[in-house]
Amino acid sequence: MFWDELRRRLDPRAAESLATGPSIEKSIAPLRSFVAEPMRFGRLFLAGDAAHIVPPTGAKSLNLAASDVRCLARVWKAERFSWWFTSLLHKFPENGAIGRRLQRAELDYLVRSHAASTALAENYVGLPFDVSG
Repeated sequence: MFWDELRRRLDPRAAESLATGPSIEKSIAPLRSFVAEPMRFGRLFLAGDAAHIVPPTGAKSLNLAASDVRCLARVWKAERFSWWFTSLLHKFPENGAIGRRLQRAELDYLVRSHAASTALAENYVGLPFDVSG
């Protein structure tokens, strides 16, 4: 089904020359966070993925890398947001029934609360550079 769908979405020439094979890996990549603190190795300053890993859900990696040179507190706030957003949008079986109910309650709150939706927007767009620790 995957190859059929991919062929439908590709340019006809590319679809025709697509080489396929059996699926050998079906695990899901772990959604993780990491921050190197301090963001340096000796005299080398670390930025971007060398300094921190942000779950893709929060869409922060490149924007955060550009601000690394200015504010570690902003990095931690972006990590917090990405962790929260990932927890909100993905199912984690180990959290059980209560975890799923909490997710639904959080989503309901986010949709119905002006304050919650404003906080989401502020964090998603990007926090100001003057964020203090």
